[in-house]
Amino acid sequence: MATSEGVGRLVLRYLESTRNLVGCAGGAVGLGLHFAGLGGAWWPGVVAGLYGVGALLTPAPVRPSAPESPPEPASTPQAAEPEPASPPRAPEPASPPRAPEPEPVVPRPELEALADYLGTVPLPASAGVDALLAALRGAGPGPVADRIVGYRLPVAVDGYLRARTWLPWAGPDAPDPAAQLGREVRRLAAELG
Repeated sequence: MATSEGVGRLVLRYLESTRNLVGCAGGAVGLGLHFAGLGGAWWPGVVAGLYGVGALLTPAPVRPSAPESPPEPASTPQAAEPEPASPPRAPEPASPPRAPEPEPVVPRPELEALADYLGTVPLPASAGVDALLAALRGAGPGPVADRIVGYRLPVAVDGYLRARTWLPWAGPDAPDPAAQLGREVRRLAAELG
């Protein structure tokens, strides 16, 4: 994963992490102790130590795991018993082929929760998020759909919201956040098939 993201994204991910923020709060407490007259000449070590304690004692974030596949039954070698020979049967008359009955689509709570959240977020209609949600509902559960619902679409929307927040300071050459969201949604829809 480190090779596909680049160093800049890894640094930003750490700077935004809970561990770094708790460590910074510990460092701020160390500075407060220094300004209160405690720590003496060792105040840089106190600040660094409190940052380290805060960063190391904060639990790691819980990442969504890939859905587990059901275990395959273990095959045990058994002695093959010969089946008794049965008399030949007369061929059965051919019946007209029946169309397979469509499987009922089971609503997924993760998808519905995501759809409810996205209904409250101001997203551009040109991005096609509604069409992707409809395609996800029609596709049913699967590893690709679960990854899109659980991680990729929320990250794309979060990136859009962050880019839109910083747009006033981004300058005239900044890419359009709505166009970037639309590209990512189209990419996700293509992966879904």
